[in-house]
Amino acid sequence: MATPAESVARMALAAAQQALDSAHMPPDSIDALVVATSTNPQPCPSIAPQVASGLGLNVAAFDVNIACAGFCYALNVARSLIAAGSCTTVLVAGADRMLDLVDAADRATAPVFADGAGAMVVTATDGPAGVGPVVWGSAGERAAALEVRPDVLGAAPAVSAMPALRMDGLAITRWACSTVPAVVREVLSVTGIGWNDVAAFVPHQANWKLIQRVAKGLGLPEKVVVADDVRFTGNTSSASVPLALHRLLDTGRVPSGQWAVLVGFGAGLAYAGQAVRIP
Repeated sequence: MATPAESVARMALAAAQQALDSAHMPPDSIDALVVATSTNPQPCPSIAPQVASGLGLNVAAFDVNIACAGFCYALNVARSLIAAGSCTTVLVAGADRMLDLVDAADRATAPVFADGAGAMVVTATDGPAGVGPVVWGSAGERAAALEVRPDVLGAAPAVSAMPALRMDGLAITRWACSTVPAVVREVLSVTGIGWNDVAAFVPHQANWKLIQRVAKGLGLPEKVVVADDVRFTGNTSSASVPLALHRLLDTGRVPSGQWAVLVGFGAGLAYAGQAVRIP
């Protein structure tokens, strides 16, 4: 849980600074900054320019709002900017204060979500590609399964009528279990790799049971480590993928240089996935 002093911008800034330190790169090496968030408390200004300012930068900076798939969307934006020659180095962050959206009396959401931020530095290289092609899409006709809205008729009396995050967990689980495995298989195909080349599977940390079901549906070999950060931090939306990868690195569970398959999915309903070389 973030403290009152830990705004989305401050959390994103802290993660961005840690990513730069880990990459041994100064802030002025950054050409653009992209922040994935769905919990900016104001319609404007965006979070990214505030983070850039905190780093002492006046570079291009903008937000991406696609909730739980946001980080993977933003990561592909960074890849595209570099591939197009517009930038050499892009800093990507995912940051959300999900508990600001949750109704504490709603048992479908209150125990699940959390606050957090994670970041990654993406830079051009003469070596092998470090970020593979994206596989992404959406099912907007199912958007009502996870949205901010007032209480609906028939909800438990304890649930507030104030606008808050409302979730149909069963509907999302069914959609994810039928969608995510196909997305992951396509990620492997477009990247030109197989499970023998992959060290880690890093899905959005929605909940551990769902992750286990998706992993089982993929038939992962034992050598592939499945990220389980949700067991320790909860569902942090756009921050969950970078936080989960960070935990794997921090605990020494995966080696640098091998492939990790990332996939974000959730509100929208939207998804995005790509393979990345583990930093």
